[in-house]
Amino acid sequence: MREFDAIFIGAGQAGPFLAARMASEGFKVALLERKYLGGTCVNAGCMPTKALVASARAAHVARRAADYGVLVTGPIGVDMRVVQGRAEKVTLDARQGLQTWFDGLPDMTVIFGQGRFEDARTVLVNGERLTAPRIFLNVGARPVIPDYPGLAEVPYLTSTSIIHLDVVPRHLVVIGGSYIGLEFAQMYRRFGAEVTVIERGDRLASREDEDISEAIAEILRAEGIAVHTAAGGLSFAKAGDQIEVTTDSGSYTASHVLVATGRRPNTDDLGLEAAGIAVDQKGFIQVDDRLSTNVEGIWALGDCNGHGAFTHTSYNDFEIVAANLLDGGDRKLSDRILGYALYIDPPLGRVGMTERQARESGRPILVSKRPMSKVGRAVEKGETLGFMKLVADAETQQILGAAFLGVEGDEAIHGIIDAMNAKMPYPALQWAVPIHPTVSEFIPTLIGDLKPAP
Repeated sequence: MREFDAIFIGAGQAGPFLAARMASEGFKVALLERKYLGGTCVNAGCMPTKALVASARAAHVARRAADYGVLVTGPIGVDMRVVQGRAEKVTLDARQGLQTWFDGLPDMTVIFGQGRFEDARTVLVNGERLTAPRIFLNVGARPVIPDYPGLAEVPYLTSTSIIHLDVVPRHLVVIGGSYIGLEFAQMYRRFGAEVTVIERGDRLASREDEDISEAIAEILRAEGIAVHTAAGGLSFAKAGDQIEVTTDSGSYTASHVLVATGRRPNTDDLGLEAAGIAVDQKGFIQVDDRLSTNVEGIWALGDCNGHGAFTHTSYNDFEIVAANLLDGGDRKLSDRILGYALYIDPPLGRVGMTERQARESGRPILVSKRPMSKVGRAVEKGETLGFMKLVADAETQQILGAAFLGVEGDEAIHGIIDAMNAKMPYPALQWAVPIHPTVSEFIPTLIGDLKPAP
């Protein structure tokens, strides 16, 4: 049995950084990874998908060239083999960068294999037993495959497999109208596919306010994407070399089907029961405010703890544990103000409460809203879809949340994220002198437009 100071199971966006930090400070560390370094972000999430989004936007802008007085002769074509190869290179370069970094840390041992608990201090990998007083789980999540009639009998894609597609589908049917599905829907429409989105719920991106959901649907429909909500009775069947997708309101013949109906944690094959580690009904590992599990000396970081399925929240988990374990700090999960983005084009930048959540909290709130058609930067770029919205507490003068759906919204939202983390009262932002012309320059205007919610 090999002994270590710490064992890390999973090499996503939290564990490896904590492992490297500990190894650099003299801890003897083992990092176990069943497949690829970098987790979802590097291999099947942020990096390859945003590379694909960039290619899709290039095609979209090229088609709009005449709007800007730029003449392009002939139709715009897309070579998906080049597109897919570019995305794959982004992933491989990042993965290799991690390997090179870890190879340079003498106290860090990287082991490729499936780790499984034998007890609360012993992990079995590749037939070998490892032991350590500290064990960190960063095993991520994978796509949920619902039990729809006929789905198991037809070929389908997930967010993991679609990034390897090197052809443009004739007709891509996307099952699921939330963040992952919507990004791929717009992306493949811009590559040239016919695209249909089927959502069982009443609206797209149902965690957002209704006006955001409606605006997202309008953006997608404006690009020729068919959107069907409240679609029950989903079933699937082979139709020659095609796939027949049927709902209670119609049927669609697809060349490809993408199932994007959520994600589940990779915790079912870790032997958690042997260690006595508690999970919830969905398999997420239960943690306290400092990311400790119910078993002393074991922590769960990233997607598998159910507190944010994002690269930045996973990395923040690393920061919390590192501060508390290595720096004598007292950082808490509950102090985190959640921000995120939906990478359709234009993007949605979000932070804090939605307007609906603020209303339901019972506090007196102020709301302001500005269409992107009134934002100079958007007008100059010819990208005026969407709007900006801000919600604040009328009594404490604290910003409660914001949604920027529009060009550069994923960047401009950081002005609000920073103010919220600094607990800055909103009047302090009204007198800022922002750079012109930017989207962010309208944050003071939003502050000045705050009015009591009706």
